[in-house]
Amino acid sequence: MNTLKLNFSDFWPGFNKHDNYFINLLRKYYDVQIVEDPEVLIYSCYSFNFLKYNCHKIFFAPENVRPNYNECDFSFSFDYSEAKGNNYRLPLFILYGNVEKLIEEKNIDQISSEKNKFCNMLVSNPRGKERNQFFHLLSEYKKVDSGGKFLNNIGSRVKNRFHFIEPYKFTLAFENSSYPGYTTEKIFEPMKVNSIPIYWGNPKVDTDFNPKSFVNVHDYDNFNNAIDAIKEIDQNENIYKIYLKEPYFKGNEIPKEFTNEVVLGKFIDVISSFKKTNPVLNRRDKLFLGYSNMVRKRFLNKFIFEKRIY
Repeated sequence: MNTLKLNFSDFWPGFNKHDNYFINLLRKYYDVQIVEDPEVLIYSCYSFNFLKYNCHKIFFAPENVRPNYNECDFSFSFDYSEAKGNNYRLPLFILYGNVEKLIEEKNIDQISSEKNKFCNMLVSNPRGKERNQFFHLLSEYKKVDSGGKFLNNIGSRVKNRFHFIEPYKFTLAFENSSYPGYTTEKIFEPMKVNSIPIYWGNPKVDTDFNPKSFVNVHDYDNFNNAIDAIKEIDQNENIYKIYLKEPYFKGNEIPKEFTNEVVLGKFIDVISSFKKTNPVLNRRDKLFLGYSNMVRKRFLNKFIFEKRIY
């Protein structure tokens, strides 16, 4: 087994370097050693500590941000573009694990009988103006139970997300922003407990999931038309069960590009290619990027990022 000297940098609070999606995947092929002087650094977007490392760097985007190829040698991001062979699309929901849950056989009558609540939302970030607007519009029809920090109307914050979501027919699953490819856990989590997602965010989300299995707000001219469709599903048991019967993935098969085997193969190819090239970031670059990133950090902290719990 080949040895890989690896480290992680600039991930979300609580990220475990020794137990996470990436290291568990790479251990299937490499003897991974976490060291301070790595051959390869996998870093994210929440700080700029990656600048102190002199090695090949792989950027991972858990937020709606673009890779900077003056900083990294390769990226795993939301973007569909391969960036001349330097990017692989790896949407965030893959890191949440147990994707196989979505292809399990469903007992439609049992699921329907257990859904005794209308719609829920779990949100901490107040900056999603489209989400906020839709929440208030849908609440004019029926109460939408909000169990997160923002717009909480159930008296306390939810401790177990899946237990909370499970009895609801619908889950408001709006991303913080909209961008092609930007698909996070927002749509994935309600699918795990057969709560129909009401989704907005990635306008091409139908490339990830079967569009007949959820309400895609992008399919409607405006929010009011989308809400009319939700009302019809809510009021007609036959239509509701049609949605439940649909597989979450097209053909009830996990897309090949999201499987561990294919993603690991991409990592192996990328890391092997590093042996033939020098790292993209040099010391002169670091001086310039250090200043520009200070400016960028102030902007991101103010306008974009929310604290994630993984």
